[in-house]
Amino acid sequence: MSVVTRFAPSPTGRLHVGNIRTALHNWMWARKSGGRFLLRIDDTDRERSREEHVASIRADLSWLGLVPDGETRQSGRFDLYEQRFAGLAAAGRVYPAYETQQELDLKRKILLGRGLPPIYDRAALALTDADRARLEAEGIRPHWRFRLDHSAPIEWHDLIRGPQRFDPATMSDPVVRRADGSWLYLLPSVIDDIEMAVTHVVRGEDHVSNTAAQLQMFDALGAVPPAFAHEALLTGAEGKLSKRLGSLGADHFREAGIEPQAIIALLARLGTSDPVEPHIGTAPLFDSFDFARFGRAPARFDEAELAQVNARILHQLDYEAVASRLPAGMDAAGWLAIRPNLSILAETAGWWQVVEGPVAAMSEPEDAEFLAQAAAAAASLDWSGDPWHALTATLKDMTGRKGKALFLPLRRALTGRDSGPDMAALLPLIGRDRALARLRGSS
Repeated sequence: MSVVTRFAPSPTGRLHVGNIRTALHNWMWARKSGGRFLLRIDDTDRERSREEHVASIRADLSWLGLVPDGETRQSGRFDLYEQRFAGLAAAGRVYPAYETQQELDLKRKILLGRGLPPIYDRAALALTDADRARLEAEGIRPHWRFRLDHSAPIEWHDLIRGPQRFDPATMSDPVVRRADGSWLYLLPSVIDDIEMAVTHVVRGEDHVSNTAAQLQMFDALGAVPPAFAHEALLTGAEGKLSKRLGSLGADHFREAGIEPQAIIALLARLGTSDPVEPHIGTAPLFDSFDFARFGRAPARFDEAELAQVNARILHQLDYEAVASRLPAGMDAAGWLAIRPNLSILAETAGWWQVVEGPVAAMSEPEDAEFLAQAAAAAASLDWSGDPWHALTATLKDMTGRKGKALFLPLRRALTGRDSGPDMAALLPLIGRDRALARLRGSS
């Protein structure tokens, strides 16, 4: 059996970090298994769906490297839904219900007031043809519910949560179609999963009860259901469910200077006991990717941890991988010199300014004589070799200085900073003329 997974976002907003994690794990499972990863745009909600969100979903997936093997849209499949819906209606598995939202709310309040679960009472099933004709003559249009089979428990083995069991008698018959004819999520998703030959559905644990209802829909449509993996939801760094996670998306990460490889490396392991490692490529992540390694405890997403992973990713990237995003004039030698000090790529501009100047020297008055000696020594050096070590060795012999007293005044005069990249790599980039000017200007 060829593995087929799908990512099915609704284009009613931008992708957030939870969506990205779901997309990633579906993509990883398909790639590890040699299968297909499909993008399905769930745009049945015509009022809230926006084309700009469809475009942003595609762009975000592309930026992350999660390129789908195919794409479909629910808005182009309404004829298929009508066909399957008619079959379910003829079989008595969907039925019209005429209660208004206010009537349903009142029923729920009464049940809750009695200490009972707020389960729909199936009153619509008791209506006669004459009752339904009268209601429709009054202008009341029905919504439609899927009739759950109460004869046996709903059971399945979840790839993450293990054995699952639901008593359908404790569940309301789910509404699958609104009174205006528009579709809710449950039934079209099942129809699409059948038609797209989806073999694995990876999604959040907040869908577990939906899965229970959908398994009966697969059966009612005569189809074998896919395997399900319900992941624990993400929590914020404070250990609680955080509304902020809903606002953290690809745009936020791009603006913060986070590399897509860092997001992949963190989210691939989040929720498992495996350590987060700064892999540049995805192949090492595939090796250990297994739903059995995911726990049921909430997965903690920490932006500080992401920032650390991002820095470690940057420190491994080759010049060719970043050349198009570097400051003008910065070559491979410049990248290799500055790379170890970066937390985000945008910091290269500041460090390249240190190389090209001008810089504001930070010299102390008591170091003036020492820097004058440094300028004289630098002027006589052979700059074709290792000028930094040659300069510091000469000055150590001349002045007796060593350690911080030797190195810090030089760094401050040459870079205008107390710390930074290895001066042995930086000084050749600064070059003889700029170095001499800075040393003389500080002395």
